Amino acid sequence: MMMQTGNCRGEELDKILDSSPSLLFHQLAPDHIRLYRWGSSQAFFTLSEAASALGLTEAAAETAIGALEEFHLVNRAPGSEHLQEMGDYGAWWRTVHPHLAAARMAKAESELRRRLVELDARRDSLDALAAEYDPRPAPRTDSVEMVDSLGDVIALLEQASTECEFEMITCQPGGGRPTVELEQAVARDTALLRRGVRMRTLYQHSARRHTPTQAYVERVVAAGAEVRTMAELFGRVIVFDRRIAFVPHHQRAGGAAVLRAPAALAFLCTAFDRAWNLAMPFGEPEQARIAVDELRRRILRLLSEGLKDEVIARRLGVSLRTCRKHIADLFQELGADSRFQAGYLTAARALLSGPA
Repeated sequence: MMMQTGNCRGEELDKILDSSPSLLFHQLAPDHIRLYRWGSSQAFFTLSEAASALGLTEAAAETAIGALEEFHLVNRAPGSEHLQEMGDYGAWWRTVHPHLAAARMAKAESELRRRLVELDARRDSLDALAAEYDPRPAPRTDSVEMVDSLGDVIALLEQASTECEFEMITCQPGGGRPTVELEQAVARDTALLRRGVRMRTLYQHSARRHTPTQAYVERVVAAGAEVRTMAELFGRVIVFDRRIAFVPHHQRAGGAAVLRAPAALAFLCTAFDRAWNLAMPFGEPEQARIAVDELRRRILRLLSEGLKDEVIARRLGVSLRTCRKHIADLFQELGADSRFQAGYLTAARALLSGPA
């Protein structure tokens, strides 16, 4: 049920569109302009009416109306809720004069500028208050800062990443990382690498079979990162420039302890460097078989220590099902029917001779 207006309004809008087409025609698609021309001759119209009149699909008409609405060239008709009582036609729209649309955009721009000025002033105030907030004359390097909130931990990690100048080292036990976490890490880590920061990451061997982790490693290695794996890691840690480290909170899931003490940092970096020297490059195919062999050898050693399947799986970053599959394969290769027999045959054949 289209409502017609007088020809004068449509003719005036045609003159505006024809006199200065570059402003709109470069911003809006032809179908958007056609709908606007047609709509200017209607008092009100619905999406289905516009689609029918112009030979468009309703999806295309909806896209056109959305684009025009962004330019303030159409809006919902005031009082259209009363018109809907006449039938279920959906929302009612009407066109807006280009001069009025421009005025509304100018008002929005003015409000945005005012907000930017206000945000700059608040930022200056926060900078001025920073010294007042911290009662210490300088950051203590012998303290441990406990951060309970995951959001605060992420903010501190982003700040440390932004300030990092030459090196970031990461130890990530537990197999593959969550996909969402990896997607967030790609942007941060590639930005570091573009600045010339050296990035080294340690995973457990089980991460080699985790598809999202494989995709992440391919991207960061192509950007210059170094990634290695080993059977068992010493713990989770992220260190920036050997001056600030993040380790898991001992009580709060998602929380962290932030370390700045030189002695603690030296200990963590030394542990990482020793593990790094023993680890295998992630992306080299010939290392994959060696990694599996080392993983199974580690399972044998943990079995000989009397650990349960669940504990072994957790320490090696594999699922319980995968761990038990490896154990069953090892029993079959050894010809063992029990853990005791497997332990005896392992010792008898000196399968665990050499370093742990």
